Amino acid sequence: MSHSEPRSAEPGIAANNEAVRARFPFDDTSDLDDARRGYLGTAPETLIRDADGGVVWDLEAYGFLAEECPDTANPSLWRQSRLCSEHGLFEVVEGIYQVRGFDLSNMTVIEGDRGILVIDPLLSAEPAAAALALYRGHRGDRPVTGVLYTHSHADHFGGVRGVVTEQEVAAGVPVLAPHGFLTHAVKENIYAGTAMARRAAYMYGAALVKGPQGQIGAGLGPTTSTGTVSLIPPTVDVTRTGQTETVDGIRMVFQLTPGTEAPAELNIHFPDHAALCMAENATHNLHNLLTLRGAEVRDPHEWARYLTEAIDLFGATSDVAFASHHWPTWGRERVVAFLSEQRDLYAYLHDQTVRMLNEGMTPLEIAEQFELPPTLEKAWHAHGYYGSVSHNTKAVYQKYMGWFDGNPAHLWEHPPVEAARRYVAFMGGADEVVRQARACFDDGDFRWVVQVVNHVLFAQPDHAQARALQADALEQLGYGCENGPWRNFYLMGAYELRHGSVGTPTVTASPDMLSALTLEQLFDALAIRVDGPRSWNADIAVHWCVRGGDRVAMRLCNGVLTHVVGRGPAAGEPDVEVSIDEADLRAVLLGGAAPGELVEQGRAEVVGDAGKLAELVGYLSQPDPDFAIVTP
Repeated sequence: MSHSEPRSAEPGIAANNEAVRARFPFDDTSDLDDARRGYLGTAPETLIRDADGGVVWDLEAYGFLAEECPDTANPSLWRQSRLCSEHGLFEVVEGIYQVRGFDLSNMTVIEGDRGILVIDPLLSAEPAAAALALYRGHRGDRPVTGVLYTHSHADHFGGVRGVVTEQEVAAGVPVLAPHGFLTHAVKENIYAGTAMARRAAYMYGAALVKGPQGQIGAGLGPTTSTGTVSLIPPTVDVTRTGQTETVDGIRMVFQLTPGTEAPAELNIHFPDHAALCMAENATHNLHNLLTLRGAEVRDPHEWARYLTEAIDLFGATSDVAFASHHWPTWGRERVVAFLSEQRDLYAYLHDQTVRMLNEGMTPLEIAEQFELPPTLEKAWHAHGYYGSVSHNTKAVYQKYMGWFDGNPAHLWEHPPVEAARRYVAFMGGADEVVRQARACFDDGDFRWVVQVVNHVLFAQPDHAQARALQADALEQLGYGCENGPWRNFYLMGAYELRHGSVGTPTVTASPDMLSALTLEQLFDALAIRVDGPRSWNADIAVHWCVRGGDRVAMRLCNGVLTHVVGRGPAAGEPDVEVSIDEADLRAVLLGGAAPGELVEQGRAEVVGDAGKLAELVGYLSQPDPDFAIVTP
């Protein structure tokens, strides 16, 4: 097992995948009919490139999904990925259009009196520009007269500079977003952005070849584009349910849904079109309550409540429901049924997990025993293509109970490497563990192989046979997954064991994102980078006097970097005081400028011990975008 190429499916995996075919109604073509409805055409150029000529999206990368599903993929995920691979411009109803298949998400275009309102301009600018060009090629060169972000995840705003410029926004093109959008958009991508981006490489299978033995989709869409992530701050804040806005003659009624799929999110009803945009609150899959890349735990109880509210507010006046992923649902009865089943899905996950934890069950026990009701089990849109019942129930447990399952044996366990060394020694050494694990592999017990051989890898990461066996076992688990991110995680683990780390291909902490941070957030982001143990004995106070603004007192003490605005007991007396413009202060805090250089250029004035400032900067660490995942 020393090969580095993908293997074929083992007999047990092939048999399990074949059983999926018999279990679900694959002859039901209603989703495919909806996914193709209103098709107007697609881009003549299949490769979307950045300014340097690099390919950031390939429209035909998933053409292989038109073939029959092989043994190396779960037929249900293959079906979902096939539906998500439909790309082009689609008419939802007259005046509402979607470009789908140009990124993980959809871009929606609403035609107004003079131009168009663009909703959720994808993850990066290049695919967004291509999507807009496709629309204009079919519907005319209409100007963008408004932009709307439905929520605070980057795949719904990152391509904004591909559809509108900052100058156009300054000249009056409104950018609408839910209350709290900017705070959450930048906070998520900056504070824990390095770790999230590294794990996102696994979640979306960034390094995997697209094909039957590699990446076949992410369930929510194909994958993420790799172009320029941008952000133009909103100019119109949607603060309440029932708020109405009219942009270029387009009437909108909003429903705020904070704490559902995103901390800041909204749904939109278009009364003149009898159309309802559900953002990412109701899509054709079970969504995540906690994404595998990492995020704050989402609240399924509130999520379900807001779906009930959406039905009450808009169900009787909506002939179509569409979202920023997947395909629309047409027909008033079908819309209400779809929203009701989506509501029941999140409510059931919440209520039954809480019931089970109150019976003393642990997260692993709940995840293993949890079953959906038959009606939801049969509904294609309730399948775990992106979120899964397994990791969503664990998220509900985490929300209420935290990481600890109550067993004191789990209260003070050894960390992975130390535990692995002890396990491997107990089991007779690395070679013996691998020998027995290989026998389990031959028996088709891949789940156990992965769990056991992981100990060998953390005890002896260079053990060649363990790396090869673990890669093969992870690969087989990936082949059997209905969940897109699970498949990608397993196959990425196999890939990195065979080929080495791929790092972080897509970085969302772009210049636009950084510039959108408030000064408060910038100081918070700096505090996260302090190397606590190295700075235990330091006591440094720096006061920043922002010209035309506030005084910010920053102090490093006990390994903690705190800041307060203004003077007072908490501010204390400074070791050094710096007078500086806000733009230059931002550059200093982001590492783009050195205070000494600014002083030499006459752009900053320093009073006191400048060496203290240099000492403080020396205590800052740099995050590692290439940290190990499947090895220590």
